[in-house]
Amino acid sequence: MNVFLGITGASGAPYAARLLSALSESGAQVGVTISDSGFEVLATELHGDPAMPRDQVSARLTDGLAGVTVYDAKDFKSPYASGSAKVDGYVVCPCSMATAGTIAAGAMANLVHRAASVALKEERKLILVPRETPLSTIHLENLLRLRRAGATVLFAAPGFYNSPQTIDDLIEFIVGRCLDQLGIENRLTRRWGQE
Repeated sequence: MNVFLGITGASGAPYAARLLSALSESGAQVGVTISDSGFEVLATELHGDPAMPRDQVSARLTDGLAGVTVYDAKDFKSPYASGSAKVDGYVVCPCSMATAGTIAAGAMANLVHRAASVALKEERKLILVPRETPLSTIHLENLLRLRRAGATVLFAAPGFYNSPQTIDDLIEFIVGRCLDQLGIENRLTRRWGQE
C-alpha cells in the first residue's frame, strides 16, 4: 500500500507520529510532507522545543521507520503531486482549518494541498483529521464542502467505551480509525462490543 501523509499546523502531533509508525509497521510505503507550521507543532508537542531545526524534526519523526520518504512541501515533482501516480490513500493528520479551507477552495500552495486535491479529483481515499474546537460557521462549511467532494472527515475525538487508561490509548483510538478507513487491519484499540 502507498499512502501520503500530510502533517500541518493544527495541534495533534502525537496522532501524526503514531499514525506514521503504524503505517510503517503495516508495511505501507509512506510519503510524508510537513507544512511550515507542521514543523513547529511537531517540535513543540513531541520535543518541547519549537526552535528545533527542521531536519532534526524530520529525522526524529522517521527514525527507525521503514518505507518512509519525506518530501519537501514545495516538491511538486513528488509522485503525490500527480494523479498518474499509484497512491492508495491520502491522510492529512493533523489537518489545520487553514489547510481544510485551502483544499476546499481548490488552492494549492504546497504539496499537502496538491496531494489532497489530487485525491479528490482522482476520487481516491482522502482522510482529514482536524483537531480544532470550537468550530466557526466557516470551518463547518469548508468541512462540509470537503465531505461532499469525497473526503472523509475524521475528527481527533477519541471514544471512551474502550476504557482508555493513558493518553496513548486515546491516540491509538484515532490512529486505529484512520487505519480502518485505509483498509489496514489493526488491533490498536478495543472495538465496540468486543470484550
